[in-house]
Amino acid sequence: MPQFLIMMCSLTTRSVFAAVLLLTGGVLFFSCGKKDIPSGTPNCIIKKIEEIKSQPVRDPAAKVYSYKYHGETVYYITSYCCDMYSELYDSNCNLLCYPDGGITGGGDGKCTDFFSERSHEKLVWKDTR
Repeated sequence: MPQFLIMMCSLTTRSVFAAVLLLTGGVLFFSCGKKDIPSGTPNCIIKKIEEIKSQPVRDPAAKVYSYKYHGETVYYITSYCCDMYSELYDSNCNLLCYPDGGITGGGDGKCTDFFSERSHEKLVWKDTR
């Protein structure tokens, strides 16, 4: 009978070990997807990045930058084609303007000073697929 108890104990230990291993692997797997995005990035910007990831790969690769602009942190999402607009969002994902792109390359004209006034450039994310 003790042999049976030893076998049961060993099986239980193996089961617990396997469960811990699976749980740890799952946590690592799901946390790896976010590690390339700096902490402090607004959730709405992360959602925009996830949206881009769900689309076909852009050429040139999609990038998201943060800047200081008029005293606020803003997020610039590059366009995926020369005639498409790039997008500029505030930290609440309110679209501020299209700084560049379009047929003229000058955007929508609502933030013509963006490229001359922006500062503190940081690459938030780049599509490396």
